[in-house]
Amino acid sequence: MDATLSSTTHDYLLLLLPASATFLSPLLAALLVVVASLLWLFPGGPAWALRPDTARDILYGAAFADRPVKDAARGMLFHRAMGFAPSGGDYWRALRRVSGSHVFSPRCVAASAPRRRAIGERMLERLAADGEEAVVGMRRVLHAASLEHVMDTVFGTTRYDEEVEAMVKEGYDLLGMFNWGDHLPLLKWLDLQGVRRRCRALVRRVDVFVRTIIDEHKQRKRSADDDENGDFVDVLLGLQGEDKMTESDMVAVLWEMIFRGTDTVAILLEWIMARMVLHRDIQAKAQEELDAIVGRGRAVSDADVAGLRYLRCIVKETLRVHPPGPLLSWARLAVHDARVGGHHVPAGTTAMVNMWAIAHDPEIWPEPDAFRPERFAGEEGSDGVGGDLRLAPFGAGRRVCPGKALALATVHPWLAQLLHRFDWEPVAGVDVDLSERLNMSLEMEKPLVCRAKPRW
Repeated sequence: MDATLSSTTHDYLLLLLPASATFLSPLLAALLVVVASLLWLFPGGPAWALRPDTARDILYGAAFADRPVKDAARGMLFHRAMGFAPSGGDYWRALRRVSGSHVFSPRCVAASAPRRRAIGERMLERLAADGEEAVVGMRRVLHAASLEHVMDTVFGTTRYDEEVEAMVKEGYDLLGMFNWGDHLPLLKWLDLQGVRRRCRALVRRVDVFVRTIIDEHKQRKRSADDDENGDFVDVLLGLQGEDKMTESDMVAVLWEMIFRGTDTVAILLEWIMARMVLHRDIQAKAQEELDAIVGRGRAVSDADVAGLRYLRCIVKETLRVHPPGPLLSWARLAVHDARVGGHHVPAGTTAMVNMWAIAHDPEIWPEPDAFRPERFAGEEGSDGVGGDLRLAPFGAGRRVCPGKALALATVHPWLAQLLHRFDWEPVAGVDVDLSERLNMSLEMEKPLVCRAKPRW
């Protein structure tokens, strides 16, 4: 199968093995070679693009408008939600239209700014309450704030319990794990890794949780006796005609929004804060900018963010060096035969853009391993939102992430709040480890721990 997807010598076809495969016996190694050969020869095998030009062919090509549905994604109902539903159908278009109008539109993002700022302030209060000498586990802090924000956006409440956190974590584990059943159909039906069994158990818990909230919203609307739409649940309940959804589809859509909306912001902010602790000079420069625009003694507002040019460069540079979704977010399924970069790609091929490789290519980015936010202040940088495929952290084309504006509208003010209120220092004897681990997203292998010292 000729599916290297490039007319240059810089593109390669890659085979990924499980991260846990640190030692292979000769027999297992031989078996993997056979399996790899089958995956290579079998129509619909994997193909990768490592250059912006071939990335554009895939992400904007009509032949690659759909996503491959992993067994875990189907098991968790995501084939009925925005992320994996076929893009050519009325159902997917209706979901994009409704979410775009009622959650992700510029008007909605701006209207929800006070609630995001309040969540950020509560995060700062919790950090301050821990004291200067406390060791801060940033992953826990950021994940809690991010989940609180998603719950507020989707369900109209910032309350959640350990069960919600446990369900989200189980979903990440299932969708991020390497599942042999996705590549060898016989193993899928045998379910040797227990993926389907775990998905069924998770969906039962999700169904109870989401349907309980749906019932609460129905009761509230009956009691209020009005037609005013509140949160996204109210929006879905108010759909009529062709857009009206079954309750089962509502469960799938709402669950996906919780699941997909929680990790990106938290993981990106953890990477940024790791860089701030490691690069104290960059942290100081961002704080100088904050002091000049915001001053001390008052809280950061959303209106301040537009003037924080260097802070926004820090976010873009982190997205380049540590893209949260370097592979999974970029998977596309060839719905019919196509030609990309002069090569034939048969229907059924899973085509993926390796954004990590593009963002670390020295022919595209000078000194790609250096963390230099200044590169985005001049002509070298891109806008960081997908038009320039040297850096498109939220995807591009028909499958571009609909929540990119909301994500950045959350990351920018929260980062400003964190840097404005505290100096971030390493813990004595503990190095900042930038080792990466690719699960569902590209996260820090060792969670960041640091100290937060109040600035004023």
